[in-house]
Order: sequence, then structure tokens, then C-alpha cells
Amino acid sequence: MNKSVEEEAENKWNSRYQEAHYAYGKGPNLFFKEWLQKFEPGSILMPADGEGRNGVFAAQLGWKVTSLDLSKTGRLKALQLAKENHVALDYIVGDLEQLNFEKESFDAIGLIYAHFPADKKSLLHEKLNGFLKPKGLIIFEAFSKEHLHMSNLDPKVGGPKEIDTLFSKTEISADFKNYDTLMLEEKEVLLNEGEYHIGRSAVVRFVGRKSS
Repeated sequence: MNKSVEEEAENKWNSRYQEAHYAYGKGPNLFFKEWLQKFEPGSILMPADGEGRNGVFAAQLGWKVTSLDLSKTGRLKALQLAKENHVALDYIVGDLEQLNFEKESFDAIGLIYAHFPADKKSLLHEKLNGFLKPKGLIIFEAFSKEHLHMSNLDPKVGGPKEIDTLFSKTEISADFKNYDTLMLEEKEVLLNEGEYHIGRSAVVRFVGRKSS
């Protein structure tokens, strides 16, 4: 990621997470919660884990969690949330583009509203694919391109304002083509996640198992 772009993103998220409350709440994303409970715990990578609501939930189920985000403030709040729930997170502050993990070292990856820059998102998905073991799982939920209209009408639902950073089923199928698709859909949902995800939203949801 370009240094100035990285700094701008880091400052944005540090500012958002400065508030005493948790920006997206303390509870996990409902789609992530529903699907993660279907699988035996192992090691899971959580890019863009923010204040840790999803990573902490995974840890409560017995997963060994590695969380990743640009925000130092997010890390502090995530570790506090983990402490409140008597679990542990390995939380790394940094840019995914610059970080490397051992090849095929995770059993699952949770991508929950992990909106990367438009010119980087497919490359970063490819990088993440390399970190996942064969038969490993991706659980993905993010805003679809249809969401832009909704967020313009109702800013409380949140989400990026650049359509190319939003997703379509076609893009997800292309980025994760070496996966057996357990589910893939675009749909409207009613979000109620903290202060910044409130209202009717359009999302893409994907669960896939790496075939090779």
C-alpha cells in the first residue's frame, strides 16, 4: 500500500477507535458467528479485525486467533475485550501487503468487512490464499456494489464510498476460484452492529473450502 494511503487509513481507524464505546459493538458479525460454529476449531487469521469483536468470538470457541489491523488503538481495545472474555489474541499491527506468514499455516481466514484498496484487493486475496492450508476455510462478508446507493441514502449504514472497493459475486468467484463453494450470495440485510453499521445494507457473503 502506498505510504501516504497507508497513513491515511491508519489515522482514520485510530480516530474511529479512540471513542470509549466499540465502534461496531462487542458482539460478532452474525454471519461469521453462524458459520464459524459449524467447524472444528483450529488456527484462524482475522485481517481487519479492528476492535476484535470477531477474533474474540473465535477465541471463545477455541480457535487460535491471529488478528491483524492497521490500528494500534484497535489493538488495545481488542486486547481489552479479549481480557474481559478470558481469551487471548495474537494481534499484529501492520499492513497486510507488508506482512508474511508461513505458507499454508492457517485452517481458516475470516474476512469480515475487510475492504482493501480497489487496485490491491485481488492481490491481497491471492496472498491470503497462500496462507491457508488445503481444505482450509474462508468466511467472507462485505458490502456489495449495490450498497453504494444505500449508503448514499442512509450514511448510518457505513461502508466505502468508492464502488471499486465494493464487491460482487463475480469478483469473489474469480478471486477464490480454487475453492469449493459452500455458499455464495448477494442479498440485502439489516445490520445492527455498533454505531457505524446500522440499517439496510447490501452484502456479498461467501464460504469456501480451499480445494488445493
